Order: sequence, then structure tokens, then C-alpha cells
Amino acid sequence: MEIKGFIPNSLLDWEGYIVSTIYLPYCNFRCPYCQNPSLVFSPKSLSTIPFEELQNYWKKNKKWIDGVCITGGEPCLYRKLPGLLREIKDLGLKVKLDTNGTFPRRLEEVIQEKLVDYIAMDIKAPLDVASYQKSTGIRREFYLGRIVESIQIIRNSGLDYEFRTTVVPTLHTEKDIEEIASYIQGARAYYLQNFVPRDTLNPAYEKIAPYPREKIESICKRIAHYVVKCGVRGK
Repeated sequence: MEIKGFIPNSLLDWEGYIVSTIYLPYCNFRCPYCQNPSLVFSPKSLSTIPFEELQNYWKKNKKWIDGVCITGGEPCLYRKLPGLLREIKDLGLKVKLDTNGTFPRRLEEVIQEKLVDYIAMDIKAPLDVASYQKSTGIRREFYLGRIVESIQIIRNSGLDYEFRTTVVPTLHTEKDIEEIASYIQGARAYYLQNFVPRDTLNPAYEKIAPYPREKIESICKRIAHYVVKCGVRGK
């Protein structure tokens, strides 16, 4: 497994913790608003960071680094993911895993082996085939069943977790967001992330104005009763 990005310390990627964040390459989605197109299309153009370098950094700073966030790309693409997580856990660090939910068996594996402490899953659209195809740029209908399964696995895991949606004006209406919230009714946390029109996978999306922050906050208030915690991220 190659690591293509590293943030030594972050206060934003895991609420309440100081973490490092590592980026794994490649993704099975082509979300037009994605802000990591180089990780999706041309990861070989990015420098590979030796894992030994990261281990040394964490050993030297483990007194104040609480954990590591694994993101991408889509980390669950990799069969060797459990091994990577185990090496991090062996250093005494907590692990947060970001995922799009299309690999439920991999999620089950890392949960059962106690290799993750927190899971953040993106729900890209209302859970119907047409909406998901539009938001992800992928035509494969079978992914939807996997995503539904992953939602249930996460909710039944006993772990801390969150679901989240990046809200894009051309892809999501207020009704769409409420439909997602109603589907995950009772979930521990659901975050609305405001779309940022910068460095997008589809350059046309850089011309789309995001919803005003006030609009996202209004949607959040409207759907708050569906989940234990609803929050907004981004400007």
C-alpha cells in the first residue's frame, strides 16, 4: 500500500482529538465535486511517503498525537488495509477510517478485529440508483446494496461513527437531504458539509456557487430531529 499524502497534525479531522491524517490513492467513485482528483486519476504523479517515516514521527510525538485518520481515495479498496491499521494500533494510537461504504466485508473485518475506533461514512445522495449514479459518476447499480449494508454494519458496530453528505446545489435539494436523514433516523451523528468549488474532479463544478452557510444551517435545523446529533461543516 502506498501513502500519497500526510498531514502531521490536525484538529479538524476528528473532533476532540489531535490526529495525523494519511491519504491512500485511488477510488471507485468519480464524484464530480471531489477535491482530490490527483489521488483518483494520477496518484503515480504524487510522491510516496515511506510508512517507516510516519512510524518514526508517531513514536517521537505519541505523547500528544491521539490517533490517525485514514482517508483517500477509498481506503477500503485495499486488502492490506487491516495490516496497516494493525501497525498503527500497535503504536498505541486510535484509528479513524473514512469510507464511501462500498466495501461492507472490509468494514466488517476491521470492526471485528478491533482495528478502528471511529468510522466516518459519506452518503453521497438519497439511496436510490439514479441519485447515486448522478452524485458519484458511476453507473454500477450493485453499489447501492453495498452502501445500504455498510450503513447497517456501522450502526450496529458499537463504535463511534458519523454519516456525512457534501451538499452540492446541482446535486442535492433540501428534500434530498431530508430523505437521507430520514433513512438513517436514530443515527449518532450526521454532518452536512458545504461544497467548495475549488480543484474539483470535474472542472465545471468550480463554477457552481455553493449554498450560503445560512441555507445549510437551516437544512440542518429542519432535519435535526432525525438523528442524535446534526452539524454543519464548511463556510
